Amino acid sequence: MNVITKPVADRVTLAHGGGGTAMRDLIDSVFTSVFQPDAMEDQARLTHAALSEPGARLAMTTDSFVVDPVEFPGGDIGKIAVCGTVNDLAVGGARPLWLSAAFIIEEGTDIALLRRVVASMQAEAEKAGVRIVTGDTKVVGRGMADTLFVTTSGVGVIPPGRDLAAARIRPNDVVIVNGVLGDHGAAILAARGEMALSGDIVSDCKGLGHLMETVLAAAPNTRAARDATRGGLASSLNEMAEAANLSIEIDETALPLRKEVKGMCEILGLDPLYLANEGTLVLFVPEAEADAALQAMRATEAGQGATIIGRAFDGPPRVTMRTLFGGARIVDMLVGEQLPRIC
Repeated sequence: MNVITKPVADRVTLAHGGGGTAMRDLIDSVFTSVFQPDAMEDQARLTHAALSEPGARLAMTTDSFVVDPVEFPGGDIGKIAVCGTVNDLAVGGARPLWLSAAFIIEEGTDIALLRRVVASMQAEAEKAGVRIVTGDTKVVGRGMADTLFVTTSGVGVIPPGRDLAAARIRPNDVVIVNGVLGDHGAAILAARGEMALSGDIVSDCKGLGHLMETVLAAAPNTRAARDATRGGLASSLNEMAEAANLSIEIDETALPLRKEVKGMCEILGLDPLYLANEGTLVLFVPEAEADAALQAMRATEAGQGATIIGRAFDGPPRVTMRTLFGGARIVDMLVGEQLPRIC
């Protein structure tokens, strides 16, 4: 579809949300010229060969993003919106196909910023093999949205025979993460500039769809996966322990953490197990397939740091950590929120 664009103002005004020519010019110039929808209708009309496979199922997810700052080392609100939604589909075994995107834009927002966010979204969608097929924009007055909020929904297809769920975890299953922990939360905290922190920490924000396909080909009996976003690894593991009605033990010496993240957490009294991630997942794999899963993950860009950090076993649904000193401590769910506006 060829979109004819007209010049728009340097900043968003309330007229851009009024439904008239200013709104149409904004949508054409900033959004549809990049996303290239098939038609300008009120809905996307979707077909795909995977839908005709006997036993295939649709998967759908939705999420809203309010990250502060909107742009940060390693990404921006557009990149995180695409990656976060793709990852929510992928960890359930779905092959992500389509996304919708809705934007709440504050009056006065720089049009150049919008263009960067939209370009970032399209770049990540292309990497993930998905299309942004429909969307919406709304403009609100100054002080009502803090620059930009984005809501994305995603649809994918779960191939026949796949059934990933935390309830399928069994005793002796191995716990694997694909890379370092806490980088996103630490990068956002440093980018806010409120605590005079310095360092070169970059968000781990990335799509994990291709990684999941590689893992499932190598370890087809993978039980479950979660992307460890808000609440970090600790909260994801607690949710999975409860769903499986099993205990999970992790080894502190095996946790992949950058020294910069460790140092920041020590200074601020934070626990890196609760820091948000946006490109890190946790897998539960049968012990017999653990080596195959690790090798497959390490052969991908997103899984080069894959490592085993623990295992599941019979016991009450809880998470414990074997400490550096040989003791053990309970790792609870996050209470409250370490960092607001993180994703």
